[in-house]
Amino acid sequence: MIVTRMAAFLCKWNARACFGIGVYLSLIALGLLTVSGRLWDEIGGNVVIVVGALGIWRFGWWSTHFARSLIYARLVYPRKRRAAERVWSEGARPHGIHVMVTTYLERRETTERVVRSIIDEVRSLGVPAVIWLGSGDASDEELYSELVERQAADLDLTLVIARQTRPGKRYAIGTALRAMRRQGLDPHDIVVFMDGDAVIMPGMLGKCVPLFLADPALEALTTDEEVVVYGPRWIDTWLTMRFAQRRLAMQSHALSGKVLTLTGRLSLFRATYVTRRDFIEILEEDHLNHWLWGRFRFLSGDDKSTWYYMLRIGAKMIYVPDALCLTIEYIEGNGSERMIQNLRRWSGNMLRNGSRAISLGPRRVGPFIWWCLVDQRIAMWTMLIGPILAVTASIGTTPLFLITYLTWVLITRLLQSMVLWSYSRQVDLRYPVLLYVNQLANACVKVYCLFRLSKQRWTNRGNQSAGFGTALIDRTREIIACGLTVVSSLAILIFTLLLAGLVQVPSSYTISSALAAIGQY
Repeated sequence: MIVTRMAAFLCKWNARACFGIGVYLSLIALGLLTVSGRLWDEIGGNVVIVVGALGIWRFGWWSTHFARSLIYARLVYPRKRRAAERVWSEGARPHGIHVMVTTYLERRETTERVVRSIIDEVRSLGVPAVIWLGSGDASDEELYSELVERQAADLDLTLVIARQTRPGKRYAIGTALRAMRRQGLDPHDIVVFMDGDAVIMPGMLGKCVPLFLADPALEALTTDEEVVVYGPRWIDTWLTMRFAQRRLAMQSHALSGKVLTLTGRLSLFRATYVTRRDFIEILEEDHLNHWLWGRFRFLSGDDKSTWYYMLRIGAKMIYVPDALCLTIEYIEGNGSERMIQNLRRWSGNMLRNGSRAISLGPRRVGPFIWWCLVDQRIAMWTMLIGPILAVTASIGTTPLFLITYLTWVLITRLLQSMVLWSYSRQVDLRYPVLLYVNQLANACVKVYCLFRLSKQRWTNRGNQSAGFGTALIDRTREIIACGLTVVSSLAILIFTLLLAGLVQVPSSYTISSALAAIGQY
């Protein structure tokens, strides 16, 4: 074991990675040498204090997640794993496994890999299983039938096709769950929710199913996830970096017996709740009543709906770091449009669900998870303060501050990237830059989406869209949303400048003098 870990460490921290770190540190040193010793006096101490305080706060929060992640991975989860293995070795088994897959005109080669992975897992587990296919096209159904018939003839595995009658992934899931409800599932059966492009890695069911048997309070879990990208190299690195962030955050959250999402790619549920009418209805018709946009239905974010339902009933949810799901992504073009689309979808789902989850309160949600939800709302604004100060202080005082800020960014993102490298498959020197760009772009997208929660576009499932009407009421709402975006942006700009002391609040004498001058005219 020690030799294997050492080999993996040396493979990751190879000569190329070490050379890149050396070049990166040289850039930091050059930036520090460029900074004037009189910078504090030139721009005012408040600017440096504000940037430093925000950095310490965000880095402290990051460090908290890292520490909690290590506790979960090294201490808490190994105990769960040993208990699960003990129960399994004693002969405990669920009555059945139900794999609910939703697919829509997926590539044949992807579908073949997905079905083969399901069959291999069912064969290794040795428990009766049913594949519930939520489909929207006959070609998908014919391919699944062909593959199951050819590859699983020796297994106690049944394929049930549930053709959706309304468009969208949510209705596909609802149709499959209604079919399960009609058949009747044992409350302790295990139901796997997975997408049609998610490939189960060997041993996933063998690692996840015993956890339910060992812990009667456990109602849902989600697994580790990795990505294979057929497209631009940079977006592969970006997604790999985000999955490294996901591992860190998920393990930290799971220490509280909750997670912040039951990932739609692959999550497992005890059958107790998933066939209940209210669970199915929230999946199919989840919506929000908004003061500006009225009542609108959610398109994507089914994983947030299932998560919110479980959160509302106080269910226990965990993350399984040693069970892996592989996501296959085909990305055309340079990838920038896909990046923005993903950020808009993810941010929109988070904003639409975050406020109602926060309203459940820390007692129901748990203090740490509740504060994580609140922090998501705060972070999108605090992330903008640094760039605002960098630009305004450079224009208003000295351009050297921009170099100082960029050096600060290089240092802090290197420290964060060093943590992420321990969760990723390789050391990639693009992480610090991509991390900053991702954080800044995500903050801007969230501010934009905050006032446009009804606007949704999802290129999967027939390129669904909502909230883009052209009627007078829609145009009026969009004008109001634009006005709110401008006002909030100006507010954060003024707040930042006041906080840093770059502008001063007018004194009462100045205000009264101005009013008197106006009165004379």
